[in-house]
Amino acid sequence: MMHALIDAWLRRKWRPQQGHDAFAGRQALAVVTGGSEGIGLELARELARRGHALLLVARKEASLERAAEAIRREHGGRVETLALDLTHAEAGAILAERVHVLGAYVDVLVNNAAIGLSGAFTSMDRQDIRRLVELNVASLSELTHRFLPDMVLRGRGGVINVTSLGCYAPGPWAALYFASKAYVLSLTEAVRHEVAGQGVRVMALVPGPVATGFHAKMGSDASFYLWCIPVYSARTVARSALRAYMMGRRVKVVGVLNEVSALGMRMLPHLLLLPVIGFLFRRRDEGKTDV
Repeated sequence: MMHALIDAWLRRKWRPQQGHDAFAGRQALAVVTGGSEGIGLELARELARRGHALLLVARKEASLERAAEAIRREHGGRVETLALDLTHAEAGAILAERVHVLGAYVDVLVNNAAIGLSGAFTSMDRQDIRRLVELNVASLSELTHRFLPDMVLRGRGGVINVTSLGCYAPGPWAALYFASKAYVLSLTEAVRHEVAGQGVRVMALVPGPVATGFHAKMGSDASFYLWCIPVYSARTVARSALRAYMMGRRVKVVGVLNEVSALGMRMLPHLLLLPVIGFLFRRRDEGKTDV
């Protein structure tokens, strides 16, 4: 009953337009990028538990197939995969074609795929910088722009953009990653405002540290923040996210302490905030060399 009322409120401005029924006979899919592990995998599991057919997207085919088979065993239903590097110039078109060939349309888009870089900005490799911007910023923007208009046309569907607690402040020693996640939050909130009342859910998911392999891949597993900020499981984050999404939330910060931290990061002047974040994100082994 509550979800029906929320849906009605979200569609308060929507009116049928030419082409709104063009998707009849096609299956609704939830597309999850970075869906083979971590938060993406748990979001996919939670979507499958709620009855969604899935298309999991990630770079490594073997990891995708393992994830898909696990979800099929646990929840049944349709789980498709697409091994794709989303930084490829034609990645959006390739994904759209795959959805079309499957006889489906994108009902829910979860932009979860991202990478991080840790350390001094001046020491980062330029190719790594380019790849981060292409994946965290350009790919997310392009996929949202590609699939959101059809959701508005149908008056149903939604986008979940996964950002980070770091979206609320500059991040010394993780400057590029924090900046990319600030972009994601800004884009999501602005687009949400633009499509308000058209029946579409658009939400930014803001987790703090999560117990996945992401921190090690980012190179920040030896940073102080992992000792000072609560670390949640990916499953906890996913369940919290889907509840907030169904309620029509604009932004979901996971965890009470993270909500307090987000508020503090927005209120404190950067003169005071930057040294704190710099301390938390500087590697504990900074300056050491292997022997």
